[in-house]
Amino acid sequence: MKPNIHPEYGPVVFQDRSTGTRFLTRSTATSEDTVTWEDGATYPLIVVDITADSHPFWTGNQRVLDSEGRVEKFRRRYGDRAR
Repeated sequence: MKPNIHPEYGPVVFQDRSTGTRFLTRSTATSEDTVTWEDGATYPLIVVDITADSHPFWTGNQRVLDSEGRVEKFRRRYGDRAR
């Protein structure tokens, strides 16, 4: 690797905005906000909208956005055009 071209890679804390869950990991992302972790050290805090803790796929709380099927929607809009 070339020296002095890569961003700093260090420990950061990510926090889920909707659930408040925090986890410590390593990243190149930085933040001015800081938080004191369980080990007593202070780390940068990055707040994100969705993590595995709140994502519908992982929580099983998927919402049905389209209650009709696509074929039925097409047939209702354009009719049944049999040739």
